[in-house]
Amino acid sequence: MNFFDVLGEMLVILFAIVAGFAARRLGWLGGETDQKLSKILLNITMPAMILAAVITGDQLPEIGVILSVLEVAVIFYALSFALALTVPRLLPGTPAQKGVWRYALSFPNVGFIGYPVAMALFGQEALFYAVVLALPFNVLSYSLGPLMLAGMARFRWKQLLSPCIVASVGALVLALTRLRPPALAGEMLDFVGSITVPLSLLVVGSFLADIPAGQVFRSAKLWLLSILRLLVLPVVLWAILRTMSTDALVMGIAVTQIAMPVAVNGTLLSMEYGGDTASMAQITFLTTLGSILTIPMIAALLL
Repeated sequence: MNFFDVLGEMLVILFAIVAGFAARRLGWLGGETDQKLSKILLNITMPAMILAAVITGDQLPEIGVILSVLEVAVIFYALSFALALTVPRLLPGTPAQKGVWRYALSFPNVGFIGYPVAMALFGQEALFYAVVLALPFNVLSYSLGPLMLAGMARFRWKQLLSPCIVASVGALVLALTRLRPPALAGEMLDFVGSITVPLSLLVVGSFLADIPAGQVFRSAKLWLLSILRLLVLPVVLWAILRTMSTDALVMGIAVTQIAMPVAVNGTLLSMEYGGDTASMAQITFLTTLGSILTIPMIAALLL
């Protein structure tokens, strides 16, 4: 896998966002349509995709391997949260904007973009490792995410029982207990969940249609956050895991996953819980655009 192969993968992702942008300009997306689509994504298709990722695999890694990946995940998210707790405090902005920046530094797009990139770089077997690494993401992003974006005033304990969190916990239980539901169940979930990635990217593109492009590219704060998200975090994680003699495949997957752009989920959660959707769409767009070049650069560091 060379630079241009990875570049091609990223251009596919960008195309879906551009298509959503065009659909909004044509009046096919936007307003109430985007609201309803976000509810479908968060409550139906994403939970289905999370469960299908574990159920449909031919085989899962051994328990010891899963636990070692989860150990790397602890470092992965501790590093992200450390940056998220410090950097926004140093930047001027509204509380809602700071919440967006915390989310942006905490949660990379390990599912929508991370899975195809992991398989492109490391082969089909990498999907299982990427899925295990994403399990904590699914629990944390749908529990701490709304808290970061909307604050305690909009936080409700019942959010911890959202379909995405329930599906994430269920997927983790299935992975650790190695229970195998009927193949038909996995096929049904995978069929529904397969629309999550393109539909989510279309919705993000729709959000971006109302944002002046110059506003995104002129913001020094957004550029700083993008550099931290796309380059600083993966390089620091790579340096830490090298000192721990981490398995090369696990390290490669973890470093490329943390190098992903801001999770698309953030835009959907901002819309659902009253966060700063415009700011979230801006940082999602800029990091996704920047990752077209930075992910191949990080891949070159590893391969």
